[in-house]
Amino acid sequence: MAEVICLCNEILDVDLREYLDSHPIDSIDELREQASICNKCMQCQDLVEGEIYLARVRRQRTAGQF
Repeated sequence: MAEVICLCNEILDVDLREYLDSHPIDSIDELREQASICNKCMQCQDLVEGEIYLARVRRQRTAGQF
């Protein structure tokens, strides 16, 4: 079941994961610059940074499999 990860923008965790998997975002600052997914409310920063980290790990695993 999807959970809301960012209350201000009503972003679901599955939507954020999908976006991060298709865009090489390495930091919350890059996410703020490239998408309207995150602003600077800071309420969800830990969750969003965690998702960015997990997406980076998934990209590294995928790159290592080829």
